[in-house]
Amino acid sequence: MPPLEILGCRVDDADLAEATARIAAFARDGRSHRVVTLGTEMIVHAHRDPAYRVVVNGADLIVADTIGVVYASRLYATSLRGRVAGIELLESLCACAASEGLPVYLLGAAPGVAEAAGAALAARHPGLRVAGTRDGYFALADAPDVAAAIRESGARILFAALGFPKQEYFLADWLSASGAGVGMGVGGSFDVLAGRLQRAPETFRRLGLEWLYRLLREPRRWRRQLALPTFVWLVALERLHAGKGMPSS
Repeated sequence: MPPLEILGCRVDDADLAEATARIAAFARDGRSHRVVTLGTEMIVHAHRDPAYRVVVNGADLIVADTIGVVYASRLYATSLRGRVAGIELLESLCACAASEGLPVYLLGAAPGVAEAAGAALAARHPGLRVAGTRDGYFALADAPDVAAAIRESGARILFAALGFPKQEYFLADWLSASGAGVGMGVGGSFDVLAGRLQRAPETFRRLGLEWLYRLLREPRRWRRQLALPTFVWLVALERLHAGKGMPSS
């Protein structure tokens, strides 16, 4: 099935099992592959920033991280089967990495968070080798040293929790130098894994209301949440311009 394009961003139709299998294969094949977990905020940003859109679309696999992307896909000729949440993909990959002996590296978040997240993952997935961790507080000039440390660790899967767009740009520029077979941006996942943030309850996730839960917990995020109505408006305009509207059932 051909990939979907929403506001100029490619989205691949893969479920959690398919995405995990493809990424594990990437990690084993000796080359460098980028994975993007794409959300509505990222699509709005890419719509406004062509350079970022090129970086996103250059990834080897792009999955729908938020339910808004899945809902939007239903307005197109090819709709996505479902969401692949970044934190769930990370957990699935760590389970696979533990069984296949693929070392992982955690890069990002505040000092101590990546280390705590790595310890939590190792406890949940016996046999997982966390090759190294480093916080995300480094200057651009230090990126070569960061990449060199990852290469020295022998990691095959690099999880970058630097926030967008920084994590996508870092992986585009430095993944090859890091020696990792796969680089995937995971946003705020380390904070959840380390117990610093609570993920939305299952009821909120099932109803596609994680954004509301985060807003209720962190009201200061209200400006970021404006990306969601902006995304809806831009998609509606694109479909209207295309003259297609909603596909017939």
